[in-house]
Amino acid sequence: MRDFYGITLANGLMLGTAQYPSPAILADAFKRSDASVATVSLRRESGRDRAGQDFWALIRDLGVHVLPNTAGCHSVKEAVTTAHMAREVFDTRWIKLEVIGEEDTLQPDVFGLVEAARILTEDGFQVFPYTTEDLVVADKLLQAGCEVLMPWGAPIGSGLGLNNIFGLRAMRAHFPNTPLVIDAGLGLPSQAAAAMELGFDAILLNTAVAKAGDPALMAEGFAAALRAGQLAAQADPMTPRDMAAPSTPVIGKAFLS
Repeated sequence: MRDFYGITLANGLMLGTAQYPSPAILADAFKRSDASVATVSLRRESGRDRAGQDFWALIRDLGVHVLPNTAGCHSVKEAVTTAHMAREVFDTRWIKLEVIGEEDTLQPDVFGLVEAARILTEDGFQVFPYTTEDLVVADKLLQAGCEVLMPWGAPIGSGLGLNNIFGLRAMRAHFPNTPLVIDAGLGLPSQAAAAMELGFDAILLNTAVAKAGDPALMAEGFAAALRAGQLAAQADPMTPRDMAAPSTPVIGKAFLS
């Protein structure tokens, strides 16, 4: 497992904490999946009545790393302000940076993302940027101080899987030493396995688990798929070919006239 800002995770599964039917089901999903990271939104920990304290206590009890996010932010100023508030509330330098640029697809505003990433890294944050698979943007994010890249697989909450295999494979090849996380769009464990087979280091998902009929069971399924994909990538898989190749050798075969 690759390091994320000097921290080695027990596994590469990062789970969101929104949309679960109940706090108990959320906790069970984390337990069944053994996820290493919980992503949390500042909005669930705010308000004059400190209404989010019960939620924050639940997250602390999970015993996982906490990754606050700037979900719903549409400008650099909004994202930077939210990140500073999250650092105070959750007491961590980690921040999942989102700067949304398009409403229907929730595609990142990559120009604002790079600017916000530079501002936050200069202020001591360890930024996990939600980005596209564009190699130029990725390089600019690294130049801005990011040490992790989180390209989308598909639009957030869509469940479409990996929409651009070529682009994701190219990103892995171009940045072999950078931790890469598939963030958003996964709907099935098989898609998570495919991401790990491409050589990605982790996946981050929420809706596919939280909105499943049995969230805890789905979380466990994703954990198993992630492990299967990791093993496949490590095993140096065979190269696909256009023609059939017999699995039984011809040499030594009896020929009858």
